Amino acid sequence: MTASSGFASAHTALVSLASEGEHVDTHPSISPYMTGGAALVILLLLVWITTRFNRDR
Repeated sequence: MTASSGFASAHTALVSLASEGEHVDTHPSISPYMTGGAALVILLLLVWITTRFNRDR
């Protein structure tokens, strides 16, 4: 197997994977807004903790 045939087979596999049917959401109860909001709250909490520990300067 040469490098070009390996690249061609990888390309074919990726194209067939990308062209398969539409995405099936296995967890419809998880809202993107809830996920983003939770991530924002966690990041703000980490910033708050970091600023509390950085008061000695």
